[in-house]
Amino acid sequence: MCLAIPLKIKEILDSERALVIQGSAEMEINISLLENLEAGDFVIVHAGFAIETLDIPEAEARLDLFKQMTTE
Repeated sequence: MCLAIPLKIKEILDSERALVIQGSAEMEINISLLENLEAGDFVIVHAGFAIETLDIPEAEARLDLFKQMTTE
């Protein structure tokens, strides 16, 4: 089983790559499977590929859930 944490797109590098952030960590991902992404969007990443976009309320709800799991 794997857990997918929403990652926020910091910068679109080109048509296939973007830089994402979570906290102070940054990484480059492949965005070729999704369309119309912009800086500020939240995505779910699996094996280095963005596979799903999330709206801000859904991303924040999921991030809050992870925060609750780590503080209990």
